Amino acid sequence: MVVEGVGQEVGVGLPALRVVGSEEVYSTGFRVGALAGASVGVFTAGGGALWERWTGARAEVGVDIRHAAAAFRSERYFRINGEELSLWGSLSGDYATADGWVRLHCNFDHHRDAALRALGIGRVSREEVARVCAGRTRLEVEEEVTRAGGCAGAMRTRQEWRSHPQAEAVAAEPVVSLVPLGPQVSASAGWGSAGSGESPAEGRPLAGVRVLDLTRVIAGPVAARALAAYGADVLRVGSAELPEVAGVVVETAFGKRSCHIDLRTDPEKLWDLVARADVIIRGYRPGALETLGFGAEELARVRPGIIVVDISAYGVRGPWAGRRGFDSLVQMVSGIAHEGGDGTRPQPLPCQALDHATGYLAAFAAVAGLLRRAGRGGSWHARLSLARTARWLDDLGRGEPGPDPRADDLLDTMDSAFGELTFIRPPGSIKGAEPYWSSPPPQRGEHPPAW
Repeated sequence: MVVEGVGQEVGVGLPALRVVGSEEVYSTGFRVGALAGASVGVFTAGGGALWERWTGARAEVGVDIRHAAAAFRSERYFRINGEELSLWGSLSGDYATADGWVRLHCNFDHHRDAALRALGIGRVSREEVARVCAGRTRLEVEEEVTRAGGCAGAMRTRQEWRSHPQAEAVAAEPVVSLVPLGPQVSASAGWGSAGSGESPAEGRPLAGVRVLDLTRVIAGPVAARALAAYGADVLRVGSAELPEVAGVVVETAFGKRSCHIDLRTDPEKLWDLVARADVIIRGYRPGALETLGFGAEELARVRPGIIVVDISAYGVRGPWAGRRGFDSLVQMVSGIAHEGGDGTRPQPLPCQALDHATGYLAAFAAVAGLLRRAGRGGSWHARLSLARTARWLDDLGRGEPGPDPRADDLLDTMDSAFGELTFIRPPGSIKGAEPYWSSPPPQRGEHPPAW
């Protein structure tokens, strides 16, 4: 079974997972339903394993594929006072080139400006971008924009991608990599360091676990939000200077607190948080935090027993290691968008499946690290990438398309500082410890940088 295989990869045993519903969801031959069920399912089973370890009771865990698949479009169902989110910048999108297609990701102003510089365009004009792209090849645009510090992805066939050196490097990695990190410490008798006095038997599977969320857009925030749904104390660390996709920040912040720290001028505030954390999820471009002194080894030295979970677009090995990327770009370069559109024009998956699947897998990696620390001791380092998740989806094979999953009975509402929020309830089920978010999304930087 897929879920058991992921558990075996990281060295943890998982309780049996009850799966209900059909995987034939969404209008695509890619098995998005199976991907949703497997990624949400393995995280839920991981939470069940924690529950079993600390309570001694057998965990009854399950996943409804329709609910999991609908959660993969959580940002599209989300409403603030009935209003939908604006998800894309004005220049983001697919552009025809002299020999195919290329996608530009321009949701952040600095990525938009980099693309305009690379293309020699002095003003924000979609028509002008289209004109310039039409006169260049897809790979020329991809490389020029990337060199300028922007984000682009040329549409490739599945065969082109599989023969690419980066695809070969990605394929050599497990779906979830989890390895020992830094100084070894003895096995933990508890599950977290919060000292709240609440035990999983009385509360929730991740009660007492402190999680630092250093992520943006969408996989990392989804991972931290999933941990919050089982009771983790999640503190998102951002900066007033960093650009954000405002609505998406709100949608992925249920159950979290939010603080601001400028790591360039005030790094000690983050070190103080690290010293008392259990898990840190990092979603910045590989190497970015290392240049500021926050490498995984340094984190483990300051906080022996830390679980470091790193999420990237293309992994940390190969010629594209460290390259900026997003779900839509990975779909373009990996052949997913080409296959979906029969090669004539890009047709992405009907949801940000790579982001959401990687987010739930990253949440599972954090739980697996806690289980390994409890049983063996030590600090642990997990790595995941959108490109490896794309390979996993590809390897699942193809299935029959189906209708979009019905979600009206999966929605809930909550009052917040932003107004009334409509949202998809967290998927997955542990009997006696159902997931839920105990607080609405905070405003950016609302809380002090403290546990």
